[in-house]
Amino acid sequence: MAAARGGEPPLRLLFAGTPDVAVPSLELLLASDHEVVAVLTRPDARSGRGRTVSRSPVAERADAAGVPVLQPRSPREPEFLEQLTELAVDSAPVVAYGALVPQAALALPRHGWVNLHFSLLPAWRGAAPVQHAIMAGDEVTGASTFRLEAGLDTGPVYGVVTEPIDPRDTAGDLLGRLSISGARLLRTTLDGIAAGTLEPRPQPTEGISLAPRIEPADARVDWSLPAHVVDRRVRGVTPAPGAWTTWRGDRLRLGPVEPLPTSLGLADGELSVGPTGVLVGTGRGAVRLGDVQPAGKRMLPAPDWARGARPAPGERLGGEVS
Repeated sequence: MAAARGGEPPLRLLFAGTPDVAVPSLELLLASDHEVVAVLTRPDARSGRGRTVSRSPVAERADAAGVPVLQPRSPREPEFLEQLTELAVDSAPVVAYGALVPQAALALPRHGWVNLHFSLLPAWRGAAPVQHAIMAGDEVTGASTFRLEAGLDTGPVYGVVTEPIDPRDTAGDLLGRLSISGARLLRTTLDGIAAGTLEPRPQPTEGISLAPRIEPADARVDWSLPAHVVDRRVRGVTPAPGAWTTWRGDRLRLGPVEPLPTSLGLADGELSVGPTGVLVGTGRGAVRLGDVQPAGKRMLPAPDWARGARPAPGERLGGEVS
């Protein structure tokens, strides 16, 4: 087995992750001096209209690399704990695994579980840090590596990397960049742990904020909010779960919008179709719609949708769902 940088022995790793955003970290660790002996990911799930069974992106990458894949329904299962004991890993790096790790599992690797979290802790602890950072109007965010413990993202921090939030970033854009810079941070953290040169530091007790999971109901647009807040909220839930409103009783999905400084006399949710596009009034100012998706149809530019929908003067978005 090759030695890690500087002659230190490489770490035996169990990589825990599930979605696309975790794949860059797995890629870097597979190419590193450390040994990924197994991957922990969520069970295969049914998806799409055909309800076909699909493996997680992390499972697919592990399959391609010939790495064993563990998919317990819960990491609390005795069988998984036995497998983890037998693997005798030094550390378990975690990137968006999607399930709580019990204390019985946290205690097994000698260097613990090292979580890559997409915020500058203690800001935005929880399941949706990037989404909440955008919705709050933060100008800078980043990623942190920390030692996982029983509390919600409360463990001591090994290192951080910062990332500016561009004015038109969606959550998908920002997560894409953080998945790359965060992967490098995670590999550097594990190198430091292997070398014995890196110790985690307790998180500050000030500046704590929470980022709970965003459900589809949370992504409904409130047109009474100011235009710049509507803009942030739409970008924060793009691409998932996806912003939406209602039109004539049906759901209308929305892509990113453009905030405008003036309402042009439009009431909250009131539509105006003209040469400058499809405008919607808000609590302060207005927004220009980008792409929209009517129920059961594909995404299309808002002006194309309006030509078919033919909004009447004074007609509004945001009524009750039929």
